[in-house]
Amino acid sequence: MPKRFVTIWFRYLKTDWFTLRRPTLASVPFVLASADHGRMVVTAANLLAQQKGVDIGMVIADARAIIPSLQVLDDKPELSNQLLKALAEWFIRFTPIVALDPPSGLILDVSGCTHLWGGEKQYLADIIARLKRSGYTARAAMADTIGASWAIARYGTDTLIIENGQQTIALLSLPPAALRLESEIVERLEKLGLRQLSQFIPMPRSALRRRFGEPLLKRLDQALGQEEEPLVPVQVPLPFQERLPCLEPIVTATGIEIALERLLDALCQRLKQEGKGIRTALLKCYRVDRKIEQVAIGTNRASNNTRHIFKLFEFKLPGIEPALGIELFILEAPKVEDVKAAQETLWENTGGLNDIGLAELLDRVAGKIGDNHIHRYLPDEHYWPERSCKPATDLQEKPASAWKTDRPRPLQLLTKPEPIEVTAPIPDYPPMLFRYKAKLHKIMKADGPERIEQEWWLQEGQHRDYYCVEDEEGHRYWLFRSGHYDATKSYQWFIHGFFA
Repeated sequence: MPKRFVTIWFRYLKTDWFTLRRPTLASVPFVLASADHGRMVVTAANLLAQQKGVDIGMVIADARAIIPSLQVLDDKPELSNQLLKALAEWFIRFTPIVALDPPSGLILDVSGCTHLWGGEKQYLADIIARLKRSGYTARAAMADTIGASWAIARYGTDTLIIENGQQTIALLSLPPAALRLESEIVERLEKLGLRQLSQFIPMPRSALRRRFGEPLLKRLDQALGQEEEPLVPVQVPLPFQERLPCLEPIVTATGIEIALERLLDALCQRLKQEGKGIRTALLKCYRVDRKIEQVAIGTNRASNNTRHIFKLFEFKLPGIEPALGIELFILEAPKVEDVKAAQETLWENTGGLNDIGLAELLDRVAGKIGDNHIHRYLPDEHYWPERSCKPATDLQEKPASAWKTDRPRPLQLLTKPEPIEVTAPIPDYPPMLFRYKAKLHKIMKADGPERIEQEWWLQEGQHRDYYCVEDEEGHRYWLFRSGHYDATKSYQWFIHGFFA
């Protein structure tokens, strides 16, 4: 597929922006100005000011001598880049690869995109029409190279769409400045009478290099398609991404669901061919009013099951507000993983944590109540019970060590042990009574002690002597004494958990 590029030139970028915010400026000449060596200099001028002879670089005093009623506004230094970046993000609905061309342009790689609009002519016309409706004056051109489209957008007078392989002919009548050369090189070319590209393109390269240096040859080769010119897009397209432009804006929930199904079918088919599955996915909806609605889902294990992933999105689709309509849908999979076909044992009815049905059930539950309400824990290398487990990142994470099952542990473990009042007899005997949350419990049965030492690599706190106790109502608790039992009563009792 041949490469095709569109270059857009916003000749009045900043003044158009000011006019959009102050409509009264549309009918008066005005300029933007900033200080330069102690004097105010014009940095941007609207069309009315330029028609009367005021242009960029002119001192404000001279400009007012030409137009006494000229309005002067303070320029914003970073405004151009901010506007270009915002426009570039909006242009992602036309192509996934959009790059900035400061101070007043954008470059679009439109290879393989124009057929979605019915052809290059309709594609370019739609771009210009939308910018005009948005209040921006712009020229755009299309060619095989960035250099040729840039030159035609700014200096071309006839057609703005250059056919494949015709960029050399289209450039011949243009001035040297159309090659994006430094002003010094342009001045030297014009002093020598070389005022059109046709006058020096046929010249020997050695002569051009000797007189004007390598930059001239580089720009010339880029414009003619003899040297590649890299683009740095504002948003790097993900490897697994699907786009669906809409001929008419989508405003209904049914339309959004149909668009999502088509995107998922295409994306999951690609993933299946490469043996991969989605772990996280993001649906972006580009609205007519430039707003972007988006929803995201995640899975516990890699999945390329279209119906399952659609169900996860289905919970969140009602949160999408189409407003005046959605004109582009983009489905991205920022995180994908290999899908491994687990071997099933014939005599087992379940695959445990490897059961795909379990993973899909957890995905649906997380979609309804939030994934922060679902937790899986693995054993951790610590003595103290509150440190002996850690959250797992996913269903596939394997434990570094086995769960300790040689001693009884409570079903509910408190995050932090809570102090209690205890009546106990001689050392190493279990307590007879304890008070917890203002309620007195009489202990009928007890087992212990089980000593758990402090962790030497942390050196925090004293050792603990744990007891499993049962009160008169049959409720069972896990209590411990911190430190040694002595007459100074420097120890403290705590409750740490509850058995079923």
